[in-house]
Amino acid sequence: MLTILGFAMIATFLVLIMMKKMSPIAALVLIPALFCVFVGKGAKLGDYVIEGVGNLAPTAAMLMFAIVYFGLMIDVGLFDPIVRGILKFCKADPLRIVIGTALLAAIVSLDGDGSTTFMITVSAMYPLYKRLKMSLVVMTGVAATANGVMNTLPWGGPTARAATALKLDAGDIFVPMIPALAVGLLFVFVLAYFLGLRERKRLGVLSLDEVLEQDKIVKDEEQEQSEETVLVGAGASAAGSGSGDDKVRTTKTTGGAGSGTDADPADDDAEDVRLQGLDPNRPTLRPKLYWFNALLTVTLLTAMIMEWLPIPVLFILGAALALTVNFPHIPDQKARLAAHADNVINVSGMVFAAAVFTGVLQGTGMVDSMAKWIVDGIPEGMGPHMALVTGFLSLPLTYFMSNDGFYFGVLPVLAEAGAAHGVSPLEIARASLVGQPLHMSSPLVPAVYVLVGMAKVEFGDHTRFVVKWAAVTSLVILGAGILMGII
Repeated sequence: MLTILGFAMIATFLVLIMMKKMSPIAALVLIPALFCVFVGKGAKLGDYVIEGVGNLAPTAAMLMFAIVYFGLMIDVGLFDPIVRGILKFCKADPLRIVIGTALLAAIVSLDGDGSTTFMITVSAMYPLYKRLKMSLVVMTGVAATANGVMNTLPWGGPTARAATALKLDAGDIFVPMIPALAVGLLFVFVLAYFLGLRERKRLGVLSLDEVLEQDKIVKDEEQEQSEETVLVGAGASAAGSGSGDDKVRTTKTTGGAGSGTDADPADDDAEDVRLQGLDPNRPTLRPKLYWFNALLTVTLLTAMIMEWLPIPVLFILGAALALTVNFPHIPDQKARLAAHADNVINVSGMVFAAAVFTGVLQGTGMVDSMAKWIVDGIPEGMGPHMALVTGFLSLPLTYFMSNDGFYFGVLPVLAEAGAAHGVSPLEIARASLVGQPLHMSSPLVPAVYVLVGMAKVEFGDHTRFVVKWAAVTSLVILGAGILMGII
């Protein structure tokens, strides 16, 4: 019964958000609460939620201060040379831009943290996608898939979990997998090429100067139209011929830049401070402090990789130091915090909502029941092929449950079943990594909410786009591992 309810809860959540019947935050909270009652453990809902929130609180704190930190770095111009370098390579060509997105995401993923990767990638690429009117879902999909491949690095999490669960050396698991993972990353670049080709056919190729000039022309025309409308409205009012309805229509027409039938307040370019990243004269730039900010960022990332302090603590200290040094005056500090408050609230709210979902899923025993049902369903004849089975199972299992749940709860059972048929635990551990490209877009991964939140993409739209490509990437890695004799 728990197995059926567990799969039903996850399916209900995915269907509702992909059909846009509920917002992700509402779905993450209300659906598990409802299913907790169905399970007959409604009285323990509070305990499950508090436990889930407690488990994810450090992650939420890390994301809050990481968004503030990288937001400040964008404000002061730390990433401007990166953006200029990408622009120089891309030349406002959608094909090159999508490839550049995959390349940037893969490089930044070397720090082993998905949230950091997405913040830097979106911060650098969002203005370009927005100005060229490219598909933001392409950006989030390519970034998530590239990061999923790189997430298998020994310090990224999954490899370390597999090594710990099976008492193996992380290097013995990861190093032989490098050729197969390289094939997977190559596939991501091939995917980026074809997605970029599709965007190029749809939009054509412009130089960035042409795009900015078009923006200026459009804004000037809208401003002139707005001024003319105001004059007409004033004249009509003076003549006494304007009705109340006419005045209402005039007020709606004078929206200025961004008004019109396709206008969306959430997508209003004039209100999106991130688009100012293309402005070399923005008042928040701190060119004299560039090398201080660069050194601070390198030190912060090094400390994360070396694990000198917990990541949330590092970002709290880094954000406070960056804010104090770059903006010593309190009004300026308040202005910078207010500028990034929207992203902070959206992402942290999503993480705490996800805590309800994971808390109920684990607290009620649904995860354990689902995993046991899947493992018990493996035919006896598949025993000698448990590495292949593990690879296939890693796709749905790491998508529907956390890495901790899969690697510490399911992987040991799979390894034990494989050992009974002479399959090495190392092969099982390597096969367990192939599902990571799909895992990075799971609704149970907090980093994905950073990605879609900063890119202003609906989670359902991102899911519909990325799942198929991420699954194919995982299967490519699995196939390469089998052909190379790694798995």
